[in-house]
Amino acid sequence: MEKKSKKLHEYLDFDVPPSSFELLETESGAPGLFGGWKDLPPGPEEPLRFVSPSLQENERRLRQECRSEINPDVIFRRFMIGGSLPAMAVFMDGLSDAKMISDFILRQGMNAVGIEKAGGNLTGFVIEHVIAMQDASPERDFDEAKRAILEGRTAVFLEGDDRAIVMDTRGFPTRSVGEAQNETVVLGPREAFTESIRTNISLIRRIVRVDDLVCEFRSAGGRNNVRLAVLYRESVANRTLVNEVKRRLAKIDTLMVLATGMLDQLSEEHSLSPIPQTLSTERPDRAAAALMQGQVTVLFDGSPIASIMPVTLFALMSSPEDIYLRRPLGAFMRVARYFGAFVSILLPPLFVALALHHQGMLSSEILATVISSRQMVYLPLPLEMILMQVLFQLIRQAGLSVPGALGQSVGIIGGLIMGQAAVSANIVSTVVLIVVALSGLGNFTIADYRLQMAAFYFRLALTLASWAGGLLGLSTALLCTLAWLVSIKSYGVPFFAPAAPKTYAKGPVILRGKLQQHRRPPDYTNTVGKEQA
Repeated sequence: MEKKSKKLHEYLDFDVPPSSFELLETESGAPGLFGGWKDLPPGPEEPLRFVSPSLQENERRLRQECRSEINPDVIFRRFMIGGSLPAMAVFMDGLSDAKMISDFILRQGMNAVGIEKAGGNLTGFVIEHVIAMQDASPERDFDEAKRAILEGRTAVFLEGDDRAIVMDTRGFPTRSVGEAQNETVVLGPREAFTESIRTNISLIRRIVRVDDLVCEFRSAGGRNNVRLAVLYRESVANRTLVNEVKRRLAKIDTLMVLATGMLDQLSEEHSLSPIPQTLSTERPDRAAAALMQGQVTVLFDGSPIASIMPVTLFALMSSPEDIYLRRPLGAFMRVARYFGAFVSILLPPLFVALALHHQGMLSSEILATVISSRQMVYLPLPLEMILMQVLFQLIRQAGLSVPGALGQSVGIIGGLIMGQAAVSANIVSTVVLIVVALSGLGNFTIADYRLQMAAFYFRLALTLASWAGGLLGLSTALLCTLAWLVSIKSYGVPFFAPAAPKTYAKGPVILRGKLQQHRRPPDYTNTVGKEQA
């Protein structure tokens, strides 16, 4: 019996640890409400590590920290500078340009002469007399040199010198400059940002050709060590605004930052606000216009979207094509855009309030049409309106998720089929379907995509208020919403500037004013410098 149980024990492998992954409850403490992240307290800052004068020691540290025994992407290339000075070039395969390294670093170094004249300043002599690279700088911090290697640059270590030479040899493939996908125009430029931060900066500098345009590189704050660039005009932008943007970006310390959308949320002040607090654009001309007016633009390496701060309601409601149209057409397009936004937000709650609480304000013909369309509908009118709004958002998201032209077909066919089926099944009435369709059509006139999504939240909240209190509830909710919008700020600038508070701005706020010569930018950011003269 004992022998049989031993065989069963071995057969079931009770004493063998499992080889598959298993999530274990090993963390101490209880999770917060609805889960959440367990943030660890910040630890002590790591001490600075310097480059070692020993070439072998630098190679050992890099091989150990980059896991070179299982990671073949890190290339270690030893060579002799001038036939007498041992050196080592370290770079990432696939991120660096191999031809550039071979022609301007290895070949130049091996064919160098007079290396014995370097004396004690080996790094300076190699930069000035050997390396034929336009961007070469000494680096004493070992972690900075390693970070440069991971970005695609090349670091050259010299025997007997405690500094590395860091050179820009990045040559990874990038997407070419194409047309804007979300901000298309008929008369304006066609260029759009790409995922390469260097390309995006060059697109802006082609338009803003001034000597005071500053481009500061800094870490995005994630452990993935992605860079971002902060651009502003030093003689125009308010220094307090620039420092506020830098302060918020410097506070970001998280596991990873992948795009400007995450960057905006990590640096914003009102996290529960559906209103965007930055202007996201994929057009270099729009970012250039913001820079000329004293605003700050943030570019993220790997993202084709630029974030402009601060932002106001009138900037979110404007389109890049407004400035390229003639004054009457531009003014009409703006008025149509604001009218569509008002229809999108106010039409459903206003219809609910009138049809549910204030039937006497409707004409007998309209009231008879509403009653006849709802004879067989069993849902209450407010629930019917909310259901159709949610269904409209579902169809819209389904159309966005399906790629290409198939997404447009899904949106059109889904809307027609679902709308007709809902009316035939007496779930909704035809009048409510028309109101929701008009509301959705007006929503598409809003220029900014994030503001379109925010309009859905306001429309839903106002519909609930109309259901509860009629026109009184709608007026109260609308007044509270306007009061809240007036109170919020984007990086210190009121959301309704330059209308509330009233500041200097060229032309009317809603209507597009006359395009005339001017040398002074709007002062709602308190711009400074000679541009105000």
